[in-house]
Amino acid sequence: MLAWLGLLTICALLFLVMSKKMAAVVALILVPIVTALLGGFTTEIITFVTDGLKSIAPTGVMFIFAILFFGILTDAGTFKPLIRSLLSFAGNDPSRVAVATALLAMAVHLDGSGAVTFLVTIPALLPLYDSLQMKRTTLATIAALSAGTMNILPWGGPTIRAATALEVNVTELFNPLLIPVIGGLLTVLVIAYLLGRKEKKFKTSQVEIEVQSEQPNTDLERPKLYYFNIALVLIAVATLISGIAPPHLIFMVAFAISLMINYPNPKDQGERINAHAKAALLMASILFAAGCFTGILKGSGMINAMAEGAVAYIPDSIGNHLAIITGVLSMPASLLFDPDSFYFGILPLLSTTASHFDVDAIEVGRAAIMGQMTTGFPVSPLTGSTYLLIGLTGIELGDHQKKTIPLAFLVTIVILVLSLFIGAISW
Repeated sequence: MLAWLGLLTICALLFLVMSKKMAAVVALILVPIVTALLGGFTTEIITFVTDGLKSIAPTGVMFIFAILFFGILTDAGTFKPLIRSLLSFAGNDPSRVAVATALLAMAVHLDGSGAVTFLVTIPALLPLYDSLQMKRTTLATIAALSAGTMNILPWGGPTIRAATALEVNVTELFNPLLIPVIGGLLTVLVIAYLLGRKEKKFKTSQVEIEVQSEQPNTDLERPKLYYFNIALVLIAVATLISGIAPPHLIFMVAFAISLMINYPNPKDQGERINAHAKAALLMASILFAAGCFTGILKGSGMINAMAEGAVAYIPDSIGNHLAIITGVLSMPASLLFDPDSFYFGILPLLSTTASHFDVDAIEVGRAAIMGQMTTGFPVSPLTGSTYLLIGLTGIELGDHQKKTIPLAFLVTIVILVLSLFIGAISW
């Protein structure tokens, strides 16, 4: 009975979210409550939801303050000198332009937003690509691969969703993947260089480069605090990776310091918070709604019941390698499942099933974030960022997917192989 109720809950969530019949935040709250009532649970639901919210509260707080932190630094113009330096480095050499594209997209994606990455990267580089007669699909592919791989970072949406669904600390999930992710980023740089070399035959002799695509906002930018802000970013990231302090505390303190130093006037501080509150609240609401969803499914026993039922039909030869299989399929899964449906509907079932085969559930989570809405998000028809990317570059979705999907899959496989090699994923 519980297994069928769990299956009904997940199928209903997938249908309502993917068909756009209901917003994800609404479906995550109402669907499990309804199915729990159908299962005969009443007052117990309160405990289930409360336990679920307690488990994801630190992750939700971390995400809110990470968005605010990087938003403040962007307002202060912290990343603009880097943008100008990369454009100057690129010159009129297609190979350098391609590598600079990757580096710029990686740097901008530190804030975890695909939309921001493409809005900054594409307008800044598109005139240069057109002047050099480089293909716009090349620009889109490199930006997509760079942003997608960077989306695996601890404050990226998929990683936070995976940690929330598995009820584990973000650093516990991500830290073993640090070296594989660096390998993935290096792979992106190599791909960018090779794509640039292919474009060399279209190179023109002289190109005038505009290294600043927008007028500075002198009211918000703090050029004199550039080195302070860069140091603050490096300290925050290093502390996060080291595990010295919990992620939510790190970003709370980093945000407070950045806001206080860059905008000491309380009125300005309020305006800066308001400027980024929408993005923070939208994601936080989904995370806390997911706490309701996972809390009910786990507390009621639905997840365990489904996993026990699935074990009977999965051969040991497959079940023992469920993490690897998840890693291989993670990037293509971006074409079928939006992040909320996958991480809150599919991943808990996969991880619980894996545990019955003595596979560590967290390894399934690591495998999932190697591709599902990370390397795969900029090619997925289910994300707005994909359409923003192709709209800014003026290319067709089919052309973008044809060129980018095989390369995104390659990056995922490189990360998976490196993870197997260092033991982040067990064979």
